Amino acid sequence: MLQPGDRAPAFELPDADLEVVTLAQFAGRSTVVLYFYPKDDTPGCTIEAVEFSERLDEFERAGAVVLGVSRDDVDSHGCFRDKHGLAVRLLSDCELDTARAYGVVQERPVETVAGAPMRTRTAVQRSTFLIDRDGVIREAMYGVAARGHAAQMLDKVLALPRAQRGSAAAARGAGAA
Repeated sequence: MLQPGDRAPAFELPDADLEVVTLAQFAGRSTVVLYFYPKDDTPGCTIEAVEFSERLDEFERAGAVVLGVSRDDVDSHGCFRDKHGLAVRLLSDCELDTARAYGVVQERPVETVAGAPMRTRTAVQRSTFLIDRDGVIREAMYGVAARGHAAQMLDKVLALPRAQRGSAAAARGAGAA
């Protein structure tokens, strides 16, 4: 598991509009709130994405960008975004390479018929990372609750020293990068 003080693993993932987003594009410019969630359009994931979207202007004023990551494909992300009017950028990690780099992939047991060999399924643990403008993890939160999490993360962004945060202009511009 990643810890505060660790260098954030690099990533390069497409968003719902097929634009490639990298961690490097925010270096020196913006704080990144990188949240991993299990699946588009499920109750908890919808609550979390809506709450982040509702506070997106506040995050940007604080110099932060918010990026949601799941294993869903870009088409699913587009439908999820459009259905719920989401403003956060949703990134597709179909192969779970980024999720593995951040330590959020879990193998969960699946119930089987008596006598059958035990099976597992791969799942993404709802987790969030606060990455400063220097690419250093300031918060690593695993197994978070969906409801109220956006407000909690905004408080954590605002608690960062100004030198570790980005500027509001950079955060707004980074969303379109």
